[in-house]
Amino acid sequence: GATLLTLAVAFGVVKQRMQMYNSPYQRVTDCVRAVWRNEGAGAFYRSYPPQLTMNIPFQAIHFMTYEFLQEQLNPHRQYNPGSHVVSGACAGAVAAAATTPLDVCKTLLNTQESLALSSNISGHITGMANAFRTVYQVGGVTAYFRGVQARVIYQMPSTAIAWSVYEFFKYILTKRQEERRAGK
Repeated sequence: GATLLTLAVAFGVVKQRMQMYNSPYQRVTDCVRAVWRNEGAGAFYRSYPPQLTMNIPFQAIHFMTYEFLQEQLNPHRQYNPGSHVVSGACAGAVAAAATTPLDVCKTLLNTQESLALSSNISGHITGMANAFRTVYQVGGVTAYFRGVQARVIYQMPSTAIAWSVYEFFKYILTKRQEERRAGK
């Protein structure tokens, strides 16, 4: 679990730097070497605490929204693929939108984007507090929600599928248990 998250955070740094406008990197290996040489190993893990910080509220909002919507759309809690898809997609959308400011700051920590660096006295952005200040200095409150539409659209199918699969297997396992009990 923790190892996979650590790798995902490190690869996230590489992915985001390669996706930046005017990225100087053509290949993953070029990016890894340059980051390692210029910033050291710590650059790959700079956003690890923010990633954890973002995952906790994301998952809490996601779960609470899903449960609330299920209560509204499927109050008898029957297996209903349509309600699971809609509730899952909406829950992902709400959680993604609410945690976008954290994602923006995490992305800034990963990319060390030049416009933001030029507004930073130290020339290097470290920690969430510094990232939050820098985002505000560069673009005001609206900067915290840059990319919110893309983040929401990305999360909706993912969370809809995840909840649908979860509910399907829960239904199958529950049905199997009931059949065993009835047969005994």
